Amino acid sequence: MKVLQLDVDNITYELVKPEAKVYERSDEKRVSVDDAVALLVSVESGDGDATADQAINDALGFMEKNKRARLVIYPFAHLSNDLSEPKEAMRLIARMYDAASKKVSAKEAPFGWNKKLSIAIKGHPLAEMSRSYGVAGSPAARKVQHQKIDMSIVAKSDWSGLPDTDHRTIGEKLNLFSFQAVSPAMVYWHPRGYTIYKQLVEFIREKEREYGYDEISTPGLANVALWHMSGHDEHYKDNMFTFESQFGDIGLKPMNCPSTILIYKSRKWSYRELPFRTAIFDRLYRSELSGAVTGLFRVKELTQDDGHIFLREDQIDQELDSVLRMIKEVYETFGLSFAAKLSTMPDDHAGDASTWDKATMQLRRALDSHGMKYDIKEKEGSFYAPKIDFDIFDSQGRSWQCATIQLDYQMPIKFGLSYIGEDGKEHMPVMIHRAVLGSLERFIGVMIEHYQGKFPLWLSPTHAIIISISEQANKYAESVCGKLKEAGLRVEMDVSDRTLEYKIRDAQMQKAPYMIVIGKKEVDAGTLTIRDRAGKQRHDVKQDDFLAMIKGQIASRSASLLE
Repeated sequence: MKVLQLDVDNITYELVKPEAKVYERSDEKRVSVDDAVALLVSVESGDGDATADQAINDALGFMEKNKRARLVIYPFAHLSNDLSEPKEAMRLIARMYDAASKKVSAKEAPFGWNKKLSIAIKGHPLAEMSRSYGVAGSPAARKVQHQKIDMSIVAKSDWSGLPDTDHRTIGEKLNLFSFQAVSPAMVYWHPRGYTIYKQLVEFIREKEREYGYDEISTPGLANVALWHMSGHDEHYKDNMFTFESQFGDIGLKPMNCPSTILIYKSRKWSYRELPFRTAIFDRLYRSELSGAVTGLFRVKELTQDDGHIFLREDQIDQELDSVLRMIKEVYETFGLSFAAKLSTMPDDHAGDASTWDKATMQLRRALDSHGMKYDIKEKEGSFYAPKIDFDIFDSQGRSWQCATIQLDYQMPIKFGLSYIGEDGKEHMPVMIHRAVLGSLERFIGVMIEHYQGKFPLWLSPTHAIIISISEQANKYAESVCGKLKEAGLRVEMDVSDRTLEYKIRDAQMQKAPYMIVIGKKEVDAGTLTIRDRAGKQRHDVKQDDFLAMIKGQIASRSASLLE
């Protein structure tokens, strides 16, 4: 059995029509439930009563721990490709519903229907948890699945049926990335897509250098004792990749903070050396069910632009101000509007309430000092810290949670962190966890849809495509191409014998910001004809003038083209 457990602000489903021969009849055509736990369930071959009982007991345990009173059980076949017979699936889901309804207010979405589904998920770290139960989740079953991989179909992702505006459709057309069966839900970056990835990383690196961060890196593997010490295994173990080894139980790194703390802990610190600001771009791994992943938006291997700041308490206001300024500057570069949310202490938390109250007030004061409006999300902080989350709004009016700031008093206690104060005594530092873009994979997916593939010049995989009109112009076109590449521009050249109209159309399909058209007139005059992707054109442009203009636009990260 595969289960995706969601802590939701709302889940709404509307029946469309039966999609299976075996289906449940229902008088309720539309159901909407607020503030609930939603269980998306795939019943698999071999599942039985014990499997269903374990799954529902785990869900009820989560609900009791987090003071949730409403449950929606939703049959969701997309989590598995080894489904049980419909009648058996209906029986087990009904068993789960009967058990749940004795303890909480429960709702079961009817089995076998095509339904419209809308879910608004809460923002805390445990809001989404995927689990495997029973035979299908065993190591033996995973081995069988591995052996059945058909290498003849590994080569290409299938995005057929998706709308043209979807980042997966655009990504395939622009040759940005792919997914392969041998690495499920992990991105294969193609040269063009990896160019975007690298430009984002370099952009954030520039900001971090400007704001005084030191970049670090830590191993991707560690003994699970590290996450036991931090408390993450208690809250996050179902989403970790762990395995036995000759060195004990090992886990792939799902987050950066525990290993970053070990770098701080490796030496003694003076109050004069704080704040110590670290930045990290290491790969992280999170065990997500295949049916829960969605292109770049939710993957099993990801990179975050993580930052961790170790500081004294008297430095908190100054550092929070610095992080907020950095976030605003980054989002302004993309022309993105954003909204803030302040999440408070959850019921399941580490540390005492007075420390949480103090940290929450400090975050509130930072937001107020910047004149930022914000919503309060009660009890949705991380288990170790209150936090500020930022939603950005794309060109289609949708919101995406990206940046986060967490003010943490608990991890320094758990790891026994200290510094020597001005009084010569040991004191405990405070930690700020922050990310600006969040998951780079997810942010790129958002940007692909936000720009619809028409990236700003500095972020574009290709700055310009040189189009030679005739064979006689090829030599001059090659010299122009060489000069622009030597200057650091990302340039391609089309010297094929196709028509000019076809070449321009092809460059437009590639969303190239600039087309440089070269024919006999340009060769004779030693100039260029420049056309941007919006169709604006300029003739008789000197090479040096174009080079100065485009380099200036790239350096300023301008969103405009021909000026």
